[in-house]
Amino acid sequence: MIIREAPMASDRPAFWNPAEQGTAPALAKLSAPAAARNRDAILAILREILPAQGLVLEVASGSGEHVVHFARSLPGLVFQPSDPSPQARASIAAWVVEADIANIRPPLALDASAAAWPDIAPDAVICINMVHIAPWSAAEGLFRHAGEGLAAGAPLYLYGPFKRPDCPLEPSNAAFDASLRERDPQWGLRDLSAISALAEASGFAAPEIAEMPANNLSLTFRKR
Repeated sequence: MIIREAPMASDRPAFWNPAEQGTAPALAKLSAPAAARNRDAILAILREILPAQGLVLEVASGSGEHVVHFARSLPGLVFQPSDPSPQARASIAAWVVEADIANIRPPLALDASAAAWPDIAPDAVICINMVHIAPWSAAEGLFRHAGEGLAAGAPLYLYGPFKRPDCPLEPSNAAFDASLRERDPQWGLRDLSAISALAEASGFAAPEIAEMPANNLSLTFRKR
């Protein structure tokens, strides 16, 4: 494993769930407070790991703020956002229309845990802040489908908080984990060892790990 360090921030990204935001047209363009805080740190990693050209599938795009920022900054790539939530997809579309960016496809309805995904052939897959706010079956589906669809050497990128062996959980992450499990017992911070084992079983090499602000990690898995 390769571990890099980045400046740490004290703020814990707030939980955000598009299903709780309502469906009125005036609320179409939603905002995830953490997106503005972490987008540049994530972009710095993506500049290093993504190909210069090709199709990038974002799983669980949420509000759409991340994909707009990445597409504007990486014009050689085409981005395919996706989300299982109709509210999130409406927000993604609203952000894209406002930004007037040509290298973002319309958002797809995609549930990571589904038996089948839409028929696309991505050159990279990115997934930000999903695996802890979804059942474990979503992580299983993410790695299974990414493993089937990516070519050798292509990256699967994850960002979020994780539990690490022999490393005490930071107080902010411990509180966040407890709040998630209170909302849904199937949610919660995932063990990095469990994620790495799932990746290996799906045909990926051990992750490159980068320390990120607010006690988060960037995990880059390469298809073997």
